[in-house]
Amino acid sequence: MSTMTTNSDDRTVFRTCPLCEATCGLEISIHDGKVARIRGDRDDVFSSGFICPKGSSLKQLHEDPDRLRLPVVRRGIDTEGAPRFVEVGWDEAWEVVDEKLSTVRETHGGEAIGVYLGNPAAHLLSASTHLRHLVRALGGHNRYSASTVDQMPRHVASGYLYGGGLLIPIPDIERTDLLVMLGANPFESNGSICTAPGFPDRIDAMRENGARVIVVDPRRTKTADHADQHIAIRPGTDAVLLAAVANHLLSEGLADPGSLVGLVEGLDELPALLAPFTVELAAAVTTLSVDTIRTLAEEIASADSAAIYGRIGTCTVEFGTLTTWLIDVLAVVTGNLDRPGGSMFTLPASERVRSSEEGKAYQVGRYRSRVNDRPEVQGEFPVADLPDEILTDGEGQLKMMITFAGNPVLSCPDGRRMDEAFAALDAMVAVDIYINETTRHADVILPPPGSLEKSHYDIAFYSFGVRNISNYSPPVFEHEGPTEDDILAKFTLIAMGAGPDADPDVVHDQVVHGLLEAEVRSTGSPVNGRDIDEMIAMVQGDTGSDRILDALLRTGPYGDRFGVDPDGLSLSKLLDNPHGIDLGPLDARLPGNLRTPSGKVELLAGPFADDLKRLESRLRDLIDDDRLVLVGRRHVRSNNSWMHNLEVLVKGKPRCTLQVNPADADRLRLSDGSEALVRSRVGSVTAPVEVTDVVMAGVVSLPHGWGHDFSGTRMAVASRYAGVNTNVLTDPVLIDPLSGNAVLNSIPVEVQPA
Repeated sequence: MSTMTTNSDDRTVFRTCPLCEATCGLEISIHDGKVARIRGDRDDVFSSGFICPKGSSLKQLHEDPDRLRLPVVRRGIDTEGAPRFVEVGWDEAWEVVDEKLSTVRETHGGEAIGVYLGNPAAHLLSASTHLRHLVRALGGHNRYSASTVDQMPRHVASGYLYGGGLLIPIPDIERTDLLVMLGANPFESNGSICTAPGFPDRIDAMRENGARVIVVDPRRTKTADHADQHIAIRPGTDAVLLAAVANHLLSEGLADPGSLVGLVEGLDELPALLAPFTVELAAAVTTLSVDTIRTLAEEIASADSAAIYGRIGTCTVEFGTLTTWLIDVLAVVTGNLDRPGGSMFTLPASERVRSSEEGKAYQVGRYRSRVNDRPEVQGEFPVADLPDEILTDGEGQLKMMITFAGNPVLSCPDGRRMDEAFAALDAMVAVDIYINETTRHADVILPPPGSLEKSHYDIAFYSFGVRNISNYSPPVFEHEGPTEDDILAKFTLIAMGAGPDADPDVVHDQVVHGLLEAEVRSTGSPVNGRDIDEMIAMVQGDTGSDRILDALLRTGPYGDRFGVDPDGLSLSKLLDNPHGIDLGPLDARLPGNLRTPSGKVELLAGPFADDLKRLESRLRDLIDDDRLVLVGRRHVRSNNSWMHNLEVLVKGKPRCTLQVNPADADRLRLSDGSEALVRSRVGSVTAPVEVTDVVMAGVVSLPHGWGHDFSGTRMAVASRYAGVNTNVLTDPVLIDPLSGNAVLNSIPVEVQPA
């Protein structure tokens, strides 16, 4: 079941790239036990040979001398005052973990322990199969993740509309006649919550086949350059634009929900709720012309099929959840939800097959944060509040943090205070491959195997695919230490009080047994009533995660049902198909996949009517506000903060620049290549200026994830290309109240020559 061989072999292996959401297939040539070449797998059923610079850098990531291979424990400080880390064996590292966890629990209680999950966790098979068990074992309510600086509005909107935070409609870009993208730049990001390897090629192919592409963005991005139309909108006003578009369609008789009428609740109330958002008012707020807004609305209505896609730029604003909801409202009122060419739901191979059952009302705020009284959303609190929970004295104060593949000091709001907070902890444990700006505060760092040393399957991203796909990758190289799932399983057992000598197989076996037990009990499951022991004996896989994956696949919608359907999916079948298996295009799924109490799409189940009123009350302020605002940006060679230690990706023309429109540069006395001081309410940075008309007047832009100038890290390349941390400027007070998502875009700033 493995492609691994000795270190003297020459071979070619095929693997899914784990570095972004695109899931591109790679062809990796091995010579004398080392990576000789990486290129796109031309036979991959999903990516067809597409590859970006990140995928070809897996060799450098695997060989990076700064990547941790053994656990390190912090022991004092060096002569320059930086933490001193010493390599130790795994047994000693686990003893430190057990001691730190036990001490904090005994002294301060379970609520004093928090967990932060970074963005890479979504890319890892072991995280998908094991992390929730670790989080549950740690106990308490102090859970945080990159989701509240990234995508939480999408989950909340889906929760209220469809009954589940992961029921996310995906733009059917393969069949649409019109694609409208807001705050998305897939030519640089490769797509997000829309898994489509070769997204740039797909956009070009769409246009060649007659489809139109419209990009709404305050920057003229690379994606906008390849679109039919770029609409430069004032940052943070997408909700006003979408509300006006929807209002125009409803008031002018252009709306046509078609067959959705019987599947949707709340349609009748929409016209009155959206009536205040006239095209004329939206033009004043967004700085767009009345004709531009009307034409956009009428193009969406008249297209044979239309898909609207919003991403980072629409989520990381004050009205992020409302904006996301309005995207789906437009899909409903134009009849483009759950139909080819519109917005559709993926049917991933790992999805559970269940009979129709009454859903439960989506709920947030089952508990609230200690300091700022924020509601829980999707089981976590806003990460913008994390420093307050650490630095504010009182019962329940956070004293220990567990981080998994995360760097919140660089990636989360008010970065300097975040750094101050992590420095104040009594204890910290990190599961990470680097000593970075956050993990330098850890007492012990547990390094998982490298990307080429572990199996891979995109449980998360195949749930958002523009096609139904399944592709598994075994490890390319052997790993001498524990597997990643063993690390998480042992950590789970330590958190449960089993001690540092606990056997991780206990967790692996329990997860497989629990999964199959639930399937046997479910009336809708394809293995309902089967003998559990018989199926467990048939489960295959070299690791705990692989065994769990095999059980998921075999009991999923395409599974072999443990031998009942010989043509069905299993881990073994995927191993026999190293280029993946195409399970077909997206198909209509409503109402069977809904989990709402009514069994329908519930447009007004959430607080959207109230948030429309909140937005309406802010319109005059938005019109009168002429302050300069900051937005972020992506680059195809970056993946947040953690890939900046690879010379092949960061060398060349500096990318961490402050982009300024020529008109603003003249007014502010800034010149290309000069230094500018950028100041917000909470902080300031000095950055090199790039004068360019890709940003609209009144807007400046800095990329996310830089600022590698802290002492005590062990990332030599990143330190040489440090850049500045834009999140020093991000105001933690500004969040989307419906989702707790941080506001990373449209931040008011002052800019002057440094």
